[in-house]
Amino acid sequence: MNKIHKAKHIISRPKNGVSGFIFQCRKIEFNYCERSGSSRGMIEYLKSRLISFAKKNPQIEIIVTPRPSKHPLIRGTYLNGFQKDICVRNKEPKDISEVVQLIRDHTGYKAKGRFKKPVISTTPSVRGIWSPFNTRPHVI
Repeated sequence: MNKIHKAKHIISRPKNGVSGFIFQCRKIEFNYCERSGSSRGMIEYLKSRLISFAKKNPQIEIIVTPRPSKHPLIRGTYLNGFQKDICVRNKEPKDISEVVQLIRDHTGYKAKGRFKKPVISTTPSVRGIWSPFNTRPHVI
């Protein structure tokens, strides 16, 4: 008699709210230009604040790549495959750290519309109800 133990086949999948909290942000890419003036704040951020951020968030992969002749960009990649790009042109390191926190804390889903009910008017239209016969006279 073959008994199958179901306990061996059950795999718990980590979800937020079930066991522990999982950050949805998987990877953050920092792109900058070494010669551009618009990347000055980004370069200063990378030298002074990025290492402490990486130590506090070991679950997030950090990638730093030069991007010649382009404005600095921070790109977050999430578990569901969504990517969020934010340009940090001419921003100070303090502002850039706020953007990095925003990318880290984002859920990875686009914001959905808040209103799902259609607009229903209580007053009739001044122009009347549209009909295809309004534009051309009907010919028999």
